[in-house]
Amino acid sequence: MRLIVLVTLKDGVSHEEYQAWAKSTDLPTVRALPSIAGFDLFRATGVLGGGKAPYDYVEIIDIGDMDAFGSDVVRPEMQAIAAQFAAFADTVFITTEPVA
Repeated sequence: MRLIVLVTLKDGVSHEEYQAWAKSTDLPTVRALPSIAGFDLFRATGVLGGGKAPYDYVEIIDIGDMDAFGSDVVRPEMQAIAAQFAAFADTVFITTEPVA
């Protein structure tokens, strides 16, 4: 399963501050979880054809084992990461499944 996370930074949070935290804490911690097959973070730079992107960042998380993921996210270290993430940004988590 692929989880798409749309990220909007909160007022007062800089891109540099968020990216430093993501690179030092969020990405390595989540990538180390046994249930995670892949995790990438992208900064939105605009919309095709021009204009401002509606979100600041997009996370693509590939979950290899959904049952294990449920166990992973309740770990104390993941709860701490989630609390830190919530302080940086508002998010929309979209679950997906392949069509073809």
